[in-house]
Amino acid sequence: MKYLKFFTANLIFIVVLIAIYLVHVIYFKVNVVFYSALADAFIASMLTLTVISLMSWFNIFSKFEKLLLTLIWILLGYAVAISVPTVIDRSLSFYTLEKIQQRGGGIQLAAFERVYVQEYMKEHRLVDVRLTEQEQSGTVQIKNGCVKLTPWGNTLATFSKYFRNHFLPKQRLLMGQYSNDLTDPFRNENKTGAVDYLCK
Repeated sequence: MKYLKFFTANLIFIVVLIAIYLVHVIYFKVNVVFYSALADAFIASMLTLTVISLMSWFNIFSKFEKLLLTLIWILLGYAVAISVPTVIDRSLSFYTLEKIQQRGGGIQLAAFERVYVQEYMKEHRLVDVRLTEQEQSGTVQIKNGCVKLTPWGNTLATFSKYFRNHFLPKQRLLMGQYSNDLTDPFRNENKTGAVDYLCK
């Protein structure tokens, strides 16, 4: 009987989460998709906890078990937030599939660089989306036409560069060949002087 109530409580959470997410994305403004979905997951967890606390049918669960259930829902909501709306919103892989479908099911291999640079950047407003996300996350500041790292942004950039250099695959399959190119994508670029877009 306890297992049935456990699965019922989880089902209630899933229904509540979907309902809150749909209401949020249809009727409310969203700054960042991932943060919005996380907020939805937290709200759904709290509402579901309230529901099962008020229904005597769920009195079989102790307060500690209800706390554990709530933690499970928050983690499940996090997994859903990052695995569904965030991935679909950000994924170049999904864009590639959608673009091939849009073009009748096939695109010439040689045209993909042009598709990504000229179509993907424009259609998904990539610059606007990414800079908005970074600004909302507190990793960059935009002032007088210049985008600068905050201390938090600098810390994240240092961590990601270190992780990329040391803990991403050294032999990664890229178009039929194994390569370590993506462990240090800037290795062949000068740090300064070679570009004309630096902030004064």
